[in-house]
Amino acid sequence: MNNQANLQAVDWSQIPAPLDDGAMTHLPGAMLPNVMLPASDGTVVTLASLPGRTVLYGYPMTGQPGVALPDGWDGVPGARGCTPQSCAFRDHHAELRAAGAHHVYGISTQDTGYQREAAERLHLPFALLSDADLVFTSAARLATLVVDAKTLMKRFALIADDGRVTALFYPVFPPDRNAGDVLAWLLANPKVPS
Repeated sequence: MNNQANLQAVDWSQIPAPLDDGAMTHLPGAMLPNVMLPASDGTVVTLASLPGRTVLYGYPMTGQPGVALPDGWDGVPGARGCTPQSCAFRDHHAELRAAGAHHVYGISTQDTGYQREAAERLHLPFALLSDADLVFTSAARLATLVVDAKTLMKRFALIADDGRVTALFYPVFPPDRNAGDVLAWLLANPKVPS
């Protein structure tokens, strides 16, 4: 049962934190997969081809008002908090860009229509990328969890420079602080022009 119905106001002390299972340690230094991903703004994005510094945050799934979350969602470590995480990246977007992020994206295994609704409802100033077919997830060997027979990404954030992963944030908890942590890293690690 979900004990916290509000998608944004969450008591993190009541939510189990994810453990560091080491499932993403291979990412720092790796090139992002050369995979085209549909975006909520109608474009197609290939993260590996993006020049400059990219911030990418991954999340299991955003909820929708009036639509029940999967049964037991609050009890799945790391599942709860996708809306607060996205809203934090929205609220810090201008600061992230000023700190050197040329691109900011969210990514999940939800389809583009679902993501478009979330991006519009949450007034996100960046696109959400869909990996509904798990092509990017598989190629990058991202950590996943299975809920209601659906494979979802575990929550993470990464910074890539010219398609190569420079920094990884995993596990992420609480999710609403992730954007601030990414911003702090960007400010402490400015990219030297090549």
